[in-house]
Amino acid sequence: MDTPEPSTPVEPPVPDADPAGSVEEPAGTDTDPPATRPADPAVAQRLIEAEEPARGAAAAAASLDLGEAAADSAVGEHLEAVVEDPDSLTHYFAAQQPGYRGWRWSVTLSCGGAEDPVTVDEVVLLPGADALVAPPWVPWELRVRAGDLGVGDLLPTTEGDDRLVPAYLSSDDPAVEEVAVEIGLGRAKVLSRAGRSSAAQRWHDGPRGPGADMARAAPGTCGTCGFFLPLAGSLRAGFGVCGNEFAPADGSVVAVGFGCGAHSDVQVEPMSPVAVAELVYDDGVDLEPVGS
Repeated sequence: MDTPEPSTPVEPPVPDADPAGSVEEPAGTDTDPPATRPADPAVAQRLIEAEEPARGAAAAAASLDLGEAAADSAVGEHLEAVVEDPDSLTHYFAAQQPGYRGWRWSVTLSCGGAEDPVTVDEVVLLPGADALVAPPWVPWELRVRAGDLGVGDLLPTTEGDDRLVPAYLSSDDPAVEEVAVEIGLGRAKVLSRAGRSSAAQRWHDGPRGPGADMARAAPGTCGTCGFFLPLAGSLRAGFGVCGNEFAPADGSVVAVGFGCGAHSDVQVEPMSPVAVAELVYDDGVDLEPVGS
């Protein structure tokens, strides 16, 4: 009896290697850019020529608020036509109604094909580049400026205000730390380094700083004035409070470089309250005898 020879296993076919070493991506992957249908010149031309239907749509929208009598005059000259996509185009017309200088009527038209009708998609009134519009929205907490707070007004600090740090943290001010340790008390929040730096810069650049006109005309600086009361802490070297009731900065924080005419060292030369005429000398003047 013949014994059958064992069959030789068949190896799976190996695909040919790409000479460049790259693997060909299958068709239809996510990396393929979306297909864009080319614009039909006939559709584009029909949308461009539909200027009058677009004007009529704008006038119809204007009549809803202005009435039919004033609607036609509210839509002015044709400004431009902007292609939105292969099937739509927007016509822009000048708005003629009072108070809307620079505004434009925007009418978007669409057409699905050369045999399809042109339809109106949207009619809106939009501001142009030189239109009079409301200022950008500013949150309430960003609108408040120095001096806005009045009697009875409340101004809470915002969460995470970098000008303040919890008092149980280091205040970064040796004078504050010394007092807090000594008496064992403290405030809930204290000024941070950023808060003190901001205040110092604001005071230095403000009307009580060394750059003020009054400071440049003063006979001396606040740092050398006897009415100057230095602040405590790290701001002591740069700022203090004026204690002269006759000075314009009385009770206000002033920089050491500020000054005014009420400096403690100002002295005025004493003068006679009676006006004295200048002396006249008659030396060298010929005198004539009386009755000659």
